[in-house]
Amino acid sequence: MPSDQPKSALRGTVALVTGGSRGVGRGIAEELGLLGATAYVTGRAVERAELGLGCIPVKCDHTNDDHVQAVVDRIVTERHRIDILVNNVWGGYERMVENGDFTWPKPFWEQPLWRWDAMFSAGVRAHYYASQLAAPTMIAQRRGLIVNISFCSAQKHIGNVAYGVSKAATDKMTADMATELKPYGVAVVSLYPGLVRTEKVMEAAKWLDLTNSESPEFIGRAVAALAADPDVLRHTGRVLVAAGLAKEYGFTDIDGKTPRPLTLTDV
Repeated sequence: MPSDQPKSALRGTVALVTGGSRGVGRGIAEELGLLGATAYVTGRAVERAELGLGCIPVKCDHTNDDHVQAVVDRIVTERHRIDILVNNVWGGYERMVENGDFTWPKPFWEQPLWRWDAMFSAGVRAHYYASQLAAPTMIAQRRGLIVNISFCSAQKHIGNVAYGVSKAATDKMTADMATELKPYGVAVVSLYPGLVRTEKVMEAAKWLDLTNSESPEFIGRAVAALAADPDVLRHTGRVLVAAGLAKEYGFTDIDGKTPRPLTLTDV
């Protein structure tokens, strides 16, 4: 847990973490739960996940608006509030190999068009709609935090064009939402992880340099630090790096290490 936060730091708060069946989303949800938050965790297969204390799995396909509306309605009915929204769900990572061909790094004219559609429908649009539904409850209580999980491909060509454009759209959405929500005391940030030791990454661990990698829980500690900060509004509209927040707030990863914040040159 963050070194400067007691286990009750987020007691009484209610969070919605989208795309939390595994990886970064799961790490965030479990860290929020450890600090006392009630974390509703969505995903198409989340009911099969073994989530930690304080986590409530809710099956949800974020490309289905009725599913998303039902999740938010349930939270508001049961808890009467949403304090933290973490938009982590994303599409386009599936089917990287098609007919024996690794398509992820191909130039845009050779990319399958479904990948663009998936990144915007299950990614950018999903973030937009969940935020649209959660914002009124935050506005009513004059406080809240929306975290859009993004990546530095928004600022540098990494992977493919669709990936960069969709993450850039996420960061622009963050900035514009922040402008409209700031008068109501609601903060909106984009959060960049580094190399995260997710299940998929660890499958390829023997080919990777993991010396400066991060656990999924480390990203959760970054979100928790922001959520517990009474002056979080000073960050609104900004792109934040999880490892940079570790230095600011004084937390470490689960192994006690503090990963080095990556620059665009490093990535």
